[in-house]
Amino acid sequence: QVQLVESGGGSVQPGGSLRLSCAASGFTLDNYAVGWFRQAPGKEREGVSCITSVNDNGTTYYPDSMKGRFTISRDIAKNTVYLQMNSLKPEDTAVYYCAVGLRCSGSLGYWGQGTQVTVSS
Repeated sequence: QVQLVESGGGSVQPGGSLRLSCAASGFTLDNYAVGWFRQAPGKEREGVSCITSVNDNGTTYYPDSMKGRFTISRDIAKNTVYLQMNSLKPEDTAVYYCAVGLRCSGSLGYWGQGTQVTVSS
């Protein structure tokens, strides 16, 4: 059974940190590009980060607004991709999803269920 599960969300104060996990079952995650996306109420879905497959050298990508605050990485042994989020802002509040595809530049068509991140004082 192929499955993709996000975890690690929660409530934090502005300036705080969270580490989100995207754990795969039933397939080998390092063969694929993995992206993180978020969607807040009343907002369009927004790309947060992406990492290419191990065969494509694990290149990472970030929008300018996340660069320096967010870091994507792989733990191959655990078949998991992480998103480390630092210096969190209220504007980061959203449901965060991971998605899998062949290329970061293509369509990442297989999605998890999402995990809620809330940043407030």
